[in-house]
Amino acid sequence: MATIHPDVFQFLSALEKNNNRDWFAEHKPAFQWAQKNVKQTVLTVFNNLKQLDDITDYKMFRIYRDVRFSKNKLPYKTHFSASFQRRKPALRGGYYIHIAPNNGSFLGVGFWDPNKADLLRIRQEFEADASEIREIINQPNFKTVWGNLEGDELKSAPRNFDKQHPDIDLIRKKQYIFTKPFTDEQVLHTDFANQVVAAFKEVQPFFNYMSDVLTTNMNGESLI
Repeated sequence: MATIHPDVFQFLSALEKNNNRDWFAEHKPAFQWAQKNVKQTVLTVFNNLKQLDDITDYKMFRIYRDVRFSKNKLPYKTHFSASFQRRKPALRGGYYIHIAPNNGSFLGVGFWDPNKADLLRIRQEFEADASEIREIINQPNFKTVWGNLEGDELKSAPRNFDKQHPDIDLIRKKQYIFTKPFTDEQVLHTDFANQVVAAFKEVQPFFNYMSDVLTTNMNGESLI
């Protein structure tokens, strides 16, 4: 079982204090070692997750920040991260893992940036009947692992939706995501990869429901 080494957190902590190109160039071998170590855990998660879901690929994100349009000009991220892709167009939603020191690690799942058409379809579904999605996300096991639904939302109702609708708390959201935090101690544990996969498994009823919504119209007819 791949295990994340404490030196990964040590490197990221040092990078946070020395976020400049000269320091990074001098310590690039340490970065490459840390990245490889994290990638081994990501690959373990990927291989195990494929046994539970139709996962087509994984992606390790670059540590280099895009500073072109940002006020923050620091050149490097101070975390490692990866995502796992479900087979589209039938399967929707995404898995994300974020490794950062000082208890900053977490998992993320859901819909970070639904396009305009998908967001409208989700809102229309919740406007018609939100009982099924509420039943899924309020299941005790799901709630224990993932907590409450998160995501950016409008202050009021979207255009053409009733702000007094009983499910307006769901309708006004612009994102539908869940996060699960991990302490440094949990990340460094030999069972971390298994814990990640177990958490991802718990979110599948949510993904299955949302995938069904986003691949059918309001009459239940397939769009794919």
